[in-house]
Amino acid sequence: MAAVSDDRPNFLIFMTEQHRGDCLSIEGHPVLLTPNMDEIAGKGCRFTHAYSTCPVCVPARRSFLSGQFPATHRVFGNANIEWEGPTLPGELSRAGYHTCWVGRSHHQTPPRKRYGFDHMVFNDHREPFDDYNEWLAQHQPPGGGGYYGTGVMHNDWTARPWHLDEALHHTNWTVSLALDFLRKRDPSCPFLLCVSFVASHPPLIPPTCYFDRYLRTGVPDPVIGEWAVPPENDGLGGGVSPRKVHLSGEALLSARAGYYGLINHVDDQIHRLLNNVTGVDRMTGGNTVVIFCSDHGEMLGDHYCWAKSLPYEGAARIPLLIRGPERFGIRPGTVSDQPVGLEDIAPTVLEMADLDIPDTVEGRSLLPLMRGEDAPWRPWIQIECGSGFQCLTDGREKYIWFTADGREQFFDLNDDPRECHDLVGDPTRAERINWWRAQLIERLKDRPEGFSDGKRLLPTKR
Repeated sequence: MAAVSDDRPNFLIFMTEQHRGDCLSIEGHPVLLTPNMDEIAGKGCRFTHAYSTCPVCVPARRSFLSGQFPATHRVFGNANIEWEGPTLPGELSRAGYHTCWVGRSHHQTPPRKRYGFDHMVFNDHREPFDDYNEWLAQHQPPGGGGYYGTGVMHNDWTARPWHLDEALHHTNWTVSLALDFLRKRDPSCPFLLCVSFVASHPPLIPPTCYFDRYLRTGVPDPVIGEWAVPPENDGLGGGVSPRKVHLSGEALLSARAGYYGLINHVDDQIHRLLNNVTGVDRMTGGNTVVIFCSDHGEMLGDHYCWAKSLPYEGAARIPLLIRGPERFGIRPGTVSDQPVGLEDIAPTVLEMADLDIPDTVEGRSLLPLMRGEDAPWRPWIQIECGSGFQCLTDGREKYIWFTADGREQFFDLNDDPRECHDLVGDPTRAERINWWRAQLIERLKDRPEGFSDGKRLLPTKR
């Protein structure tokens, strides 16, 4: 263990849920306002090709905690699996950090297991009386109905304004908890504070002013690739939480207004923690590293798809923004286009804290990239989900193999960042497709699923 020093940095990590990588003003979004998230990038580094290597809640958050890729931790879906091993908060706690988790749970099992956090206040949908639900029940008016009192539920495309006072919204509650920790923390040691939001995961219920803002500005249309197939009967009769949608008119406007409104609301609320008058820098003398990320994205109707667990940019690409004290040499406004993932956050934090990185960690420290160094980096990153697909991308090209039937897709992200043109049948791309296929064959050859025999890819239905 590294020697303890009084100037060790604090770490403030924001994690939104189901937040697309392109949903930042600084990414050029046509209507969404995120000036406070953008400022983290402006004062530090923005990663334009950050991905969730398994774009589902539980495995993505396990990768964040452990620094391991899904192929190693073996969680590929929302399974309730208890696990052991070094974690980012655990390593910091052992080194004398005060570690705290507030807001949305990490979806780990059992829900109250700390996984290295000294202190946790959160909500978790698996608990009938979790911290937020219990607090909300005590503060809402009679008949308020709780977080789902509107009838809009956790995977729906339907949307409407939050039905209770804004102070009772999960986003406000989460930031209030974070401020409470900062006021009451142990001042004799540095801290790790993870602030986790339900937003922008449905239910799409932002406070009224945020919902109205995007009804007023209008929203961009979904991106529909030439390869995409609409749902049967255009989705009519398919309910409000299907995986395939064809949203248009009022349904499309409301869904996207609700989604953007949730993100804009989070952006305003994090300013309570980041402002230069009463925020964390004033509290800590500027000795705090700030990280902003998400567990995965949201298709939001692109290619007729809804929700997550897909290899496309909407579901798999995430925001990742990091700023730190000047001594770390992070040049303001740095933009890195290297392929990175949630697995890289743990080793980055541990290096910045001058702590040893456990051998179990597979991610790599992002500090050289943030300093603009010409450091060797991985050639691509692997994205996978359950038994559905395997995907490799370097952020410039993307190769997808669907494990059930062996179907392939190939996208040139430089020319076609919205993945509208599947080039898998283009003879001029055959050499590149063969190269990517060979990389995946090699990557999968020793996997227990039998996806590869080292010579070819093997669909599960054969």
